[in-house]
Amino acid sequence: MTDLRTLPKAELHLHIEGTLEPELAFALAARNGVTLPFADVDDLRGRYDFEDLQSFLDLYYACMAVLRTERDFTDLAVAYFEQAAADGVRHVEMFFDPQVHATNGVPVDVVIDGLQAGFAVAAERFGITGGLIVCIVRDHPVASAEALIEAIAPRAHELLGIGLDSAEVGYPPSLFEGVFRRAAELGLHRVAHAGEEAPPSYVWEALRLLAVERVDHGIRSVDDPDLLAHLAEHRVPLTVCPLSNVRLQAVPELAAHPLRRLVDAGVVATINSDDPSYFGGYIGDNYAAVASLGFDTAELAQLAANSIEASFADAARKADLIAQVRAWAASA
Repeated sequence: MTDLRTLPKAELHLHIEGTLEPELAFALAARNGVTLPFADVDDLRGRYDFEDLQSFLDLYYACMAVLRTERDFTDLAVAYFEQAAADGVRHVEMFFDPQVHATNGVPVDVVIDGLQAGFAVAAERFGITGGLIVCIVRDHPVASAEALIEAIAPRAHELLGIGLDSAEVGYPPSLFEGVFRRAAELGLHRVAHAGEEAPPSYVWEALRLLAVERVDHGIRSVDDPDLLAHLAEHRVPLTVCPLSNVRLQAVPELAAHPLRRLVDAGVVATINSDDPSYFGGYIGDNYAAVASLGFDTAELAQLAANSIEASFADAARKADLIAQVRAWAASA
């Protein structure tokens, strides 16, 4: 099969904090005088055996404590963009978690400025386009989310959208209906994690109450035929993260992943890496994993085209990237 890393693609489900490799974590810890609760790089990497989403989040938040300055966020973003460019990524819509950084004493403006500087490097060096999606941490108080949306309101025009992430079960989308209504007033696109560990009812809530334009994960949608039909009919994209789903035991093994069922039902699925440092692979590895499930070259090219169509890029950029995908498929 043609090298899938040369397939032009967009990444729509990427938590920049989840690209923090152990080596960079320790380098930033030393730079900022932060003590990590791990002996060394090998000790940290050796703990990437997660029982579920929460066990991952506990480690994830501990590592985020090393991110303190604009330079830290820029360095983190540029390291990711180097890997993304090597994997054929042309457009990135990047999640970030300002509520967690705020608990570490880092203002949201520092995070935004640092990540935007990373995007500037990516545009100049790799021709990558994209932008930032501010994520609401759903297991924090709703009042915290309300305060965050007002804090970013003056800079809403610099952001692509709002998302909803972190521990899913017990924190339904309905809790954040008011926050997402306010985000819509600010002109922000709306996406939300739903149906990763929680049931299809969470996906319905995200669609009906939050008016999301994309559903992040959404793999539990296969358990509800009416929901599958709705997603397909209305072409609501899902940002699927196969290796993440396996690593967090949302599916028992790759062979049991419901991606084929989603695609066969006509759902607009996209392939993404989620938190690649922790989950065993960047987006190129996820495409390779999908190929191992029996998806052929034409289907993989369609998944890449889906990622571009599902993005919030402007029409001209989408047309250019779709043309690149078609050229790749024609030569594959």
